Amino acid sequence: MAKILVTGGWGFIGTNLTNELRSRGHNVYTLDILQGHHPQHYKADTGEFQQLEAIFRAHESEPFDFVYHLAAEYGRWNGEDHYQNLWRTNVVGTKNILRLQERYRFKHIFFSSAEVYGDYDGLMSEDVMERIPIQQMNDYAISKWAGELQCLNHADMFDVDVVRVRPVNCYGPHEYYSRYRGVIPIFVYKALHKEPFMVYRGHHRIFDYVDDTARTFANIVDNFIPGEVYNVGSHEDWEVTIEDLAKVVIDVTGADSGLVEVKGEEAFTTHDKKMDFSKIRRDLDHKATIDLEEGVRRYAEWMRKVYEV
Repeated sequence: MAKILVTGGWGFIGTNLTNELRSRGHNVYTLDILQGHHPQHYKADTGEFQQLEAIFRAHESEPFDFVYHLAAEYGRWNGEDHYQNLWRTNVVGTKNILRLQERYRFKHIFFSSAEVYGDYDGLMSEDVMERIPIQQMNDYAISKWAGELQCLNHADMFDVDVVRVRPVNCYGPHEYYSRYRGVIPIFVYKALHKEPFMVYRGHHRIFDYVDDTARTFANIVDNFIPGEVYNVGSHEDWEVTIEDLAKVVIDVTGADSGLVEVKGEEAFTTHDKKMDFSKIRRDLDHKATIDLEEGVRRYAEWMRKVYEV
């Protein structure tokens, strides 16, 4: 089994991925800016090279085989309100990981985002940026594309092995509410607390329940192909409007439909994300098994327990 470090390992996807990797028998360490109680957890800031270096140095006799680099500041408006944290973590933090990869030669899985596709109106296959100049629509998206470019440059300059992944609207347990989170956490939290929430017309999305996502990410250990990049989502034909999503949330939570406030299209936000997931089915045995209604139901149950509602 592999020895693995997960940065951002106490975050939303990181927690679920760590649980999946450990369930397969891998020896998993986590690193996060948050403190944790697990004996194989490190509290560290990826934006501080010395903190990271100390952890890798402590494992020199038995280095990590893989590093899943998830540690990041997330979200468009978070990137506006806290842009210094965003650029320091998402770009400087990634550079620090890459510098350590030069020395310790671990296999690196870099977590980007489907936001890098901007408002591209065609099928979002992984090679779009190789063919068409894309203008990312916010600092968060720009920082993730910068991270991908850093990985590509290091692979060329220092012969390191990197796989890039672009998650697509992942949601589920361990994603706590904040106004900077994705649309599902906001809708479910608001519905459970009987608070109004805003729905913008004209936007289509594909959502992926985190159990399915984590399994596919964990499969990279078994078929690591240096240089590859993957969209990671559910099914191409599971696309829904945000209005339809709101109806699912209302039905699942039993909330009053009057909580939904509908407005026109949201500015500076991608209208449609038409995704291509053929590569993860081909290389990573991806199987999306939990549809939107079932996923929202499970997530709402988790939120009821966490927030005691």
